[in-house]
Amino acid sequence: MKSDIETPPPASKPLDTLSRRVLEVCNASGEFMEYWGFRAIYGRVWTVLALSREPMPQTDIAEILNVSRSNVSMSIAELTKYGLVRAIGDHRNAPYEAVMDVWPTISEVLRSREWMLVESVRTALEAAIDEAEIATANGLHHPYDVERMRLLLSMSEIAQTFLRILMRIRMPQSTRGLGRWVSRASSFIKTMGGLAS
Repeated sequence: MKSDIETPPPASKPLDTLSRRVLEVCNASGEFMEYWGFRAIYGRVWTVLALSREPMPQTDIAEILNVSRSNVSMSIAELTKYGLVRAIGDHRNAPYEAVMDVWPTISEVLRSREWMLVESVRTALEAAIDEAEIATANGLHHPYDVERMRLLLSMSEIAQTFLRILMRIRMPQSTRGLGRWVSRASSFIKTMGGLAS
């Protein structure tokens, strides 16, 4: 896969330490987005906007990330479609800002991708269990373990339950709210661990 990170031109000015650290964050976010099946540049563009105090025009984004203006333009179009960035103003070179409430987008990805993958496993298992039960009722010997099928079916249903919980969560908008959210999430995980043991 071709990397979205372009080689800096020879005459580029040296970056100060903070700028280098911010670029490292952008690159790491890009790798994370790529892991989830999106282009790395989307994570890099969103992160530089999220970390910026002020909205930023596309030319500045391209300069900071050292990528082409067309690469930034295409990324901004996709991120806008996902509701992750928005233009500030309606003029041609309007600056953009990151939408910090990313959870609706994450929920939609979970619903359209992970949920559907687990759902296809669940429905296939239900059909296999039905067929195995029909075969058994008709006295036909088969090599498949129906109890294990039911176990896998239960596992897929548990996975869907966790996905359903994740899709309904709203992320807090402040670091104080995030602390409370993490505390509640940790408590929930401990409770679920106790139920499983």
